[in-house]
Amino acid sequence: MSGTGEGLMAVAMTRDEARVWTTGVEPDTRPESIHAPSDMERHHHIRGVQRHHGHEVDHDASAYYESIVRALDGASGIVLIGHGTGKADEMLRFVQYLERKHPGVAERVLGAIDSDVSALSANEVLALVREWFDHYKSLH
Repeated sequence: MSGTGEGLMAVAMTRDEARVWTTGVEPDTRPESIHAPSDMERHHHIRGVQRHHGHEVDHDASAYYESIVRALDGASGIVLIGHGTGKADEMLRFVQYLERKHPGVAERVLGAIDSDVSALSANEVLALVREWFDHYKSLH
């Protein structure tokens, strides 16, 4: 990859979908799309939310997050992109999940970008990640 780190992956995520770039962040690279269970499935399995050690555990979210974790296998560095605010902050919940369940993957998260993911095209996401990574490299 020219200018970006080998093994760098990006995840643009919302509550309903994660676009994961597993083959690099160069322009026109296509993401893998991972979908969360639909609202209908979530409501049908409402009993899937349980208390565990003082934290709510949503088993539907766990399945969604585990799919993302599998897609990130082999990443040397990960940049997350998400809304970063309020109820829409799926990115923060994902980072917390990684810290609890997959600390090795959490350690590879280099940074996070707050942006309106639903308004960004794939190439706009990739441009944000490359810009962020160039800044990151200049600091390290």
